[in-house]
Parts: sequence; structure tokens; C-alpha cells
Amino acid sequence: METKNLFNPVSTTVLIIVSGILTALVYLNYLDIKFFVGLLILTILMTSSIKIADQWEKAVLLRMGKYVGLKGPGIFFIVPILDRVMNYIDQRVRVTDFKADQTLTKDTVPVNVVATLYWTVWDVEKAALEVQDYQTAVQYIAQTGLRDAIGKHDLADLLQDRDKIAEELQKLLDENTNPWGITCLTVGIKDITIPQGLSDAMSRQAQAERERKARVILGTAETEIADKFAKASESYMNNPVALQLRSMNLIGEGLKEKSSMIIVPSSALDAMNLGGISGITSLSQLNKTEQTVGASGV
Repeated sequence: METKNLFNPVSTTVLIIVSGILTALVYLNYLDIKFFVGLLILTILMTSSIKIADQWEKAVLLRMGKYVGLKGPGIFFIVPILDRVMNYIDQRVRVTDFKADQTLTKDTVPVNVVATLYWTVWDVEKAALEVQDYQTAVQYIAQTGLRDAIGKHDLADLLQDRDKIAEELQKLLDENTNPWGITCLTVGIKDITIPQGLSDAMSRQAQAERERKARVILGTAETEIADKFAKASESYMNNPVALQLRSMNLIGEGLKEKSSMIIVPSSALDAMNLGGISGITSLSQLNKTEQTVGASGV
């Protein structure tokens, strides 16, 4: 809602031109001073009847206090003294920020919520006649609706389903503002602030939940590994040679990856029959050494 000055650029230009012409006629003695004053007053009244509304505006016209219609956009004329332009109403989409401070949720948690409302005037006549100050009314009713929406939801719902809550709030505001010729297009929740202590507690809870899931996953993996080992043991139980080969393979892999020496319990050596194998290998190595020394002596 906007009010404008009595004169606009067009009316001011016309007034200056006509006043200049009248002044020149008086100076040249073609016009009496009394007629000059009367014509000047008439010119002021006539130029004040020239009004201009911008492309996005509608002018609300009252005649002796009674609504007679809308004017604009563009240039239009009114009856001097009898007519009055109440205000110019902007029909573009408006953006209004509103907030609810220290409002309790359904589970009694105080929160600060900042939201944005996009709205527009679709019926200028209702907006001018049904409500005194529609801009302030929209802001107040949006703030009240936001408080009501916060009170109907838990904090978890407020944080997770903000789009759904914003949609519900938009429908509520649209129902309340439609009788005023105003429609609420969109509501967006910009920010939700919770107490610092509660924020820290929620952070710890989320961390504990992540650790719990990690432990569950690790336990599941251990269970699957145990099942595989159980099946493998059944296979090795019926085939001791395969168990010995697998044990020797593990020892060989350990020697390749870590170092050239590995400590193995004697019971494991006996089970794999590695003692006899290592003895035969040592005896063969000793014979090769003696043959080499004998050849050198010859």
C-alpha cells in the first residue's frame, strides 16, 4: 500500500507551463491580475486531477468518502475536491520475513524459527476495503500461524519435515488471507535454532547411534566369518592332508610378507609333519656341503 504526492511529473509540468503563460500575459498587460489569480487557482485544481499509476499498481478511488472503483495503470483523471485516491496497491509478488522466538514445540523444547512468506494481492478492492493495513495483517497472521505450527509438532518433526510443515502453514495462511483478496504462494522455513545444550546432547546422541551401527555391522561380519570358518573346519576334519597343506601355505605367506623367520609351536610342526620334512631338507643340505668341500680338497 502506497500513497503518492498531490502532483506528479505530468501535472507539475502542465502547471509550470500554464503558469508561465499566464504570467507572460499579465506582464504584457493582456490579462488583469484578478483574472490571473482566478485562472492560476483553476489551473492548480485541474492539474491536481491528473494522476498516474505504475504498471503494477491499482489506484483506489473514493468520491466524497465512498468507494467508486479502481484506476490505472497509466494516466487517469479525478474530479478535483470531490475525488480522492485512497492509496496505490502493488500487485507484484511480495516477500515478507517473519519469525517466532522462544516458541515451545509439542515436546516442550524452546526454538527460534525464521521463515519467509511469498504473497500477492489478487483482489485490490477486498484488500483496500476489508482490512485496514493488509501488509501488517499478513505479517502478524503469518507469525501467529508459525507459532501454532511449532506447537503442534515435536522437535524431531520440525527438523526433519520442515517442507511438510511449511506447506501446511502456507495452506493455513492462504485460508485466512483469501477473504482479504490476498493469496499466500509459498512459505519457506529459513532457519531453526535450538538451545546450545540440547544441540550438544543431540550431537552426542547421533555419535552414539553411529557407533552402535558400526558395532552391529562389525558383529554381523564376525558372525559371517565364524560361519565360514565352521564350514571350512568341517572340510578339513575329513581331509587332514588339506589342513597340512593350508597350514604350510599360511606359514609360507607369512615368511614372504613379514620376514625370513617365523616362530611356530612344536605341536603345530608335529601336526603338519614339518619336523621330518625339515630334517630331510637339512640332511640334504649337509650332504651338498660335504661334497663341495671334498671337491675343493681334490
